[in-house]
Amino acid sequence: MTRPARPQPEAVTVLRRVLPWLEGARRHRGLALGLATLAAAAVMGVSEAAFRGADAALTQAQARHLARNDGLHLRELLTDAETAQRGFLLTGRDNYLAPLQLATRELPAALARLRGQYASSEWEALVAEAAQRANEKLSELQLVVKLYREGSTDAWQGLMQSDIGREKMQAVSDAVEQLDRNELVQIARDRDAVLRSLTYGRIGVHGLTLLSLFGLAVFLRRNEALHAARREHAQELARERDRLDGEVVRRTAELTELARHLQTVREDERAHLARELHDELGALLTAAKLDVARIRRMTRTAAPEIDERLVHMSELLDQGIALKRRIIEDLRPSALSNLGLIPALEILTQEFAQRSGLQLSLELVNTATDDADRLALYRLVQEALTNVLRHARASQVRVVLDEAEGWLQLSIRDDGQGFNPESVGAGHHGLLGMRYRIESLGGTLQLLSAPGGGTLVLARLPRRPEPEPQDEPAASAPGELSGPAG
Repeated sequence: MTRPARPQPEAVTVLRRVLPWLEGARRHRGLALGLATLAAAAVMGVSEAAFRGADAALTQAQARHLARNDGLHLRELLTDAETAQRGFLLTGRDNYLAPLQLATRELPAALARLRGQYASSEWEALVAEAAQRANEKLSELQLVVKLYREGSTDAWQGLMQSDIGREKMQAVSDAVEQLDRNELVQIARDRDAVLRSLTYGRIGVHGLTLLSLFGLAVFLRRNEALHAARREHAQELARERDRLDGEVVRRTAELTELARHLQTVREDERAHLARELHDELGALLTAAKLDVARIRRMTRTAAPEIDERLVHMSELLDQGIALKRRIIEDLRPSALSNLGLIPALEILTQEFAQRSGLQLSLELVNTATDDADRLALYRLVQEALTNVLRHARASQVRVVLDEAEGWLQLSIRDDGQGFNPESVGAGHHGLLGMRYRIESLGGTLQLLSAPGGGTLVLARLPRRPEPEPQDEPAASAPGELSGPAG
């Protein structure tokens, strides 16, 4: 027997190189996942910081816009109120006083918002002074209107001609102008802060994106290297698998050839033993029967009791000759060599039916076969019938031999108790020998059965042309005696 081939050194080297790489790839995969998570967290952190910075700057800018609007609104209220006062003094009509009334209602709220917006800041004193001047201006406007209504012309004209109202209005305008310039400067700074925040966020996102792309490129490179290693590993495994498949095919061919050789040797030994039994034992039994016949002629009248014993001995010799014939037929059926496969199967099944009491039906098509195929099919039927008698508990057996598409097909079916072919354990050498015998000739053997469903043995052999007939020795010697001698 050929020893199993050891793995090739190249395959072992590749496996030793690939397996650590696969282990490293698993570790790098976890590292890549951690780096990807860190990069995602950094991108979100930069984006969130940029958003918060821009939001804070925009909120501050909005508050400054509100403060600026309140300051301008304060100046607008006082200017409109002064204009309304002038129109009322010139016409005496009350509808000119609507802006003054509006200033009276909205001025306290506007001043309160300004104080709140500039509380605890360097502009708090300026706002307080502007609020005071605005209240004084509004009071001066209301006093002139009151004096006009009362008819105190000299009084309201004296107030109008004085510079008190103009100074107060100028003070409010100057304060609002300073606040407005400051707010414009701060709004510009807030805008710059928004732009800086967005710029930093943009730079951070771009930088992290480039870093992520670099990391992705490294990961893809490592991944491609991993896939290349896996492909190389798969190719090595495929080559190793092909080598093992070839080894299996070679071993199978060797085992098939060995099985064929063992079957041939077994049949040759059977044929040799059959010839030895036929020649040597047949000659001995024949000579012994002739000697018993001569002794009977000499002692038939002298000693009747000896004649009875000789008759018994002759019967025993006849039984031995019959036993010898059966053994020879079992070892090498003479009908198969002399008459062919179909008559040999008919004789085999008839003897089996007489011995077992089972009902057998035959459907045999006479077809050309060679010696190996005839012997294999005969032994298959012989083994199958033996199994039926031992295990099947059947009442009917059907044997069919026919041709189908260039194949010889033999089937033996019984109506016995059946069995599960999957549950057949080791030690059933009859079935295994049948399978190897058929497969060694290039055929197939199927065993189909189920509990309670009977059994079907189906064999198929490729049809081969029948060889030229050859002369073979007869199964029985002409001088062999089978009946009692006279």
